[in-house]
Amino acid sequence: MSNSSSITQFLLLAFADTRELQLLHFWLFLGIYLAALLGNGLIVTAIACDHRLHTPMYFFLLNLSLLDLGSISTTLPKAMANSLWGTRAISYLGCGAQLFLFLLLISAEYFLLTIMAYDRYVAICKPLHYGSLLGSRACVHMAAAAWGSGFLNALLHTANTFSLPLCQGNSLDQFFCEIPQILKLSCSNTDYLRERGLLVFGACLFFTCFVFIVLSYVQIFRAVLRMPLQQGRHKALSTCLPHLAVVSLFISIAIVAYLKPPSIPSPFLNLVLSLLYSVMPPAVNPVIYSMRNQELKDALRKLLQ
Repeated sequence: MSNSSSITQFLLLAFADTRELQLLHFWLFLGIYLAALLGNGLIVTAIACDHRLHTPMYFFLLNLSLLDLGSISTTLPKAMANSLWGTRAISYLGCGAQLFLFLLLISAEYFLLTIMAYDRYVAICKPLHYGSLLGSRACVHMAAAAWGSGFLNALLHTANTFSLPLCQGNSLDQFFCEIPQILKLSCSNTDYLRERGLLVFGACLFFTCFVFIVLSYVQIFRAVLRMPLQQGRHKALSTCLPHLAVVSLFISIAIVAYLKPPSIPSPFLNLVLSLLYSVMPPAVNPVIYSMRNQELKDALRKLLQ
């Protein structure tokens, strides 16, 4: 039997046993990582350099790209290093830091997506009040609230998770450190239930944000349908659909990953789902936002030229 005080490292889930497949995974993840860095980096640079994009919508998009850069940089480089060197180890402190940063960035991203839904609601349903409701100071405060809420949520869960006594070994069935896998190593029912309670509270907060986003888009689509001009509808939808697509991708993957029936205990399925919710959004979000946004396309074209 072991406990958390005697654990100096955790063993992460290996993607493959053979050296050839490990190298294949390394090059595949390197390509995804570089694509995410390039896409999000271009969006951040274009918004920062083009004064025409210094609006609330693009300010929040810049923050979203920064969060995507951080979240994929928290999990994928360690997975690539393990595949390259043929190891599974991550230090105890490294695991805690990875869990904290991933929770911070993912939580802040979800809160920011909720704020972005409010931004689109005000822009389309209350355009005359847009300047007063979403001034520069209000935007900074809302973005800071998203980052701060993510920080507090991550701090609470990380401190509580790593205070649990661990006596079920140090092997995690995941390629990065996350709460459900660490809870499986716990040998204290009381502390385990306490963390479960925190997870339920987080799920309620998640659901509240989800309801707010849904209600916002109900009002948005009602307003769009009442618009007399086809051009006005197209412009409104071109700013809303990318955000709606990103939100749908984020929420659907999270729901499938965390609400999957326990009667399907497939390690391969768990690995695929974890890759989808930790790697796909940061890599795909820049593509989604640049597809239908002509202003962003023009800024990126100007930047590249």
